[in-house]
Amino acid sequence: MEESYQQAVSLIRQAKRAVAFTGAGISVESGIPPFRGPNGLWSKYDPIVLDINYFYNNPLHSWQVIKEIFYDYFGQAKPNAAHYILADWEKDGLIHALITQNIDHLHQQAGSKTVYEFHGASRFLRCDQCQFRIDASQVDLSELPPRCPKCNNVMRPDFVFFGEPIPEPANSLSLRDAEIADLFIVIGTTGEIMPASLIPRLAKERGAQIIEINPQPSNFTNTITDLFLQEKASAALQKLDSLIKVKVV
Repeated sequence: MEESYQQAVSLIRQAKRAVAFTGAGISVESGIPPFRGPNGLWSKYDPIVLDINYFYNNPLHSWQVIKEIFYDYFGQAKPNAAHYILADWEKDGLIHALITQNIDHLHQQAGSKTVYEFHGASRFLRCDQCQFRIDASQVDLSELPPRCPKCNNVMRPDFVFFGEPIPEPANSLSLRDAEIADLFIVIGTTGEIMPASLIPRLAKERGAQIIEINPQPSNFTNTITDLFLQEKASAALQKLDSLIKVKVV
């Protein structure tokens, strides 16, 4: 394992354009459970509430569940060590961009600047009728569903519902960075969600080296991963960070 970490450090130091690609696993240590799996949110809630057509037809019920998950519960989450280390790496020029499948905005809270939110962000609410957008913290969610102050249409979280396309410019920017990166650091994702799972595969096709950090093997591990660090995100990134900071003589 120690040799794998040293190899990873060499790849990170030598990379000309490294990109981090994160999934739910990086936020689990902040208290945010994944959606899938035995302890995932979909074992407690019916995922139909995040289907866009169901939302349009049943906004009150969808909003009752959305508020409980994303604003009452997730709203208390704070960035963990893994988020802060990635922000520091960007500041130090070790990574150039961060593509995340997460909608929790924790990367930005930790200080990351170039973040492509592939699935949008729960931090903002949007009106599909007039496109008015507002920070969710400025909206009173005690009365549901929330209404647009401009046109009185029902507002929705500014993240991707089932049945919706990936938003722009996050989609185009993610594809672009996958094509030009020479190193992809995949962290905390199973590789099951389409089309997000195509992004690391595109990077591999274009010649990027793939470092994967996950506590368990994923759909990437035996297909595109060059170096697999089997550990939780914060532990692995703290170990890598300490090794990177050792001066090379």
